[in-house]
Amino acid sequence: MFEKSVLPKLLHSISSVSVMTSGLDPTEVYDGSITVRLLDDQTGTETVTCSSYEEAIEVVKENHYSVTVAKITDRDDDVVFTSADMDIDNWESIWRQEKLRQSANVDEYDCPYDSVSCFADDLCVQCKIDKVQDQH
Repeated sequence: MFEKSVLPKLLHSISSVSVMTSGLDPTEVYDGSITVRLLDDQTGTETVTCSSYEEAIEVVKENHYSVTVAKITDRDDDVVFTSADMDIDNWESIWRQEKLRQSANVDEYDCPYDSVSCFADDLCVQCKIDKVQDQH
């Protein structure tokens, strides 16, 4: 179903999404750097910048039959989905399951710098520096 090299990129991509709660509805915050590349042998490549994975999935669903290959890339420019190797509906299902699993399994971490964006599996810059210094 997934190439072994793609799944870790997908999981990293999901874990780097910032999830906040406003009432009962989770809201995802992205920096707008998720892109869909629509590759066509006849017309070339079209790049669509998306504000969320949901938007990127919709762009792929709307276009994947009319292009040769559709790809979703994350903020690090890693390909997390390619229609040449995967079905978008299967990928979306796994992505949603993993997103739910990770939002439910956040390890509690007390950042010594009181950074609200510092987690055990996604440290802030200061904690990363401390970790590297502790290794030496």
